[in-house]
Amino acid sequence: MKIGLCFPYWSHQAPTRDFFLRWYRAVDEGPFSSISCGERIGGPSVEMTAALAAAAAVTRRVRIVPTLYIAPMHQAVWMAKHAATLDVLSEGRVSLTIGVGGGGKDYTAMEVAPGPLQARMEAQVAVMRRVWQGEAPAPGTVPVGPEPVQPGGPPVFAGVMRPKAIARAARWADGVFSWSGNGERTELAAQLEQVHKAWEAAERDEAPRCIAGFWLSLQGDGGESLRNHVAEYVGMHDASIGRKMAETMTRFTPDAVREALDGYEALGVEECLLNLTNRDLAEVDRIAELVAGRG
Repeated sequence: MKIGLCFPYWSHQAPTRDFFLRWYRAVDEGPFSSISCGERIGGPSVEMTAALAAAAAVTRRVRIVPTLYIAPMHQAVWMAKHAATLDVLSEGRVSLTIGVGGGGKDYTAMEVAPGPLQARMEAQVAVMRRVWQGEAPAPGTVPVGPEPVQPGGPPVFAGVMRPKAIARAARWADGVFSWSGNGERTELAAQLEQVHKAWEAAERDEAPRCIAGFWLSLQGDGGESLRNHVAEYVGMHDASIGRKMAETMTRFTPDAVREALDGYEALGVEECLLNLTNRDLAEVDRIAELVAGRG
């Protein structure tokens, strides 16, 4: 199983140009497979597409993975154009994850009306793929470049967790980006069981590609920074849920992180995207040592 790192995009510690560059280079030079970054509008988060464009330009080896475009907040042609440009910048190292997100406050901030979000996202992906194939996005328009390096565009993973959303994604996605906040094998196993059933029901020729993630911290503070991060990040939308979820966090020792990684690998996860909860450059080194030690 490959292991990538998610840039610590949500933090009250303001990032500097130097931090961005050193972090990206450390990951690219380490035993990691990818750099990802999430999208969150409210709060102290950095902007995902700008952060990953910088990562694509600075790195040479790792894949670049938006996790994820909150698709209904954006226009489909814009997403296609950005993703294609990112693919060019990275020389074909992009994999996309696309979902509807989990926070109504971000939709309100972006002045996006609620509605049938999963159906909207499915239609958007169809438009994006037409753009990548060189078709004009609408009658009377012209094709939209640039042409992606990867023929037909980057692979698209659906960030879905619920059965109906998984069943819908089986019609259009190359795979899924699954999530268990605390890296629980049983929780992820239930999701992946639904994924495989959905792919079979949709009569897909190929098995679904599965990537997944969880939160962790190796700060050596007994999990305090991990719990605080999760409480605030999730609590932006619902403080009570944020506090309850924070209490379940246990991936703050090397052994606990290894246990979660082993569980994911046993389930056939292709790549685990570790979500860092602090902007400490030494954290990359600590995780690199752990990953290298897994063999």
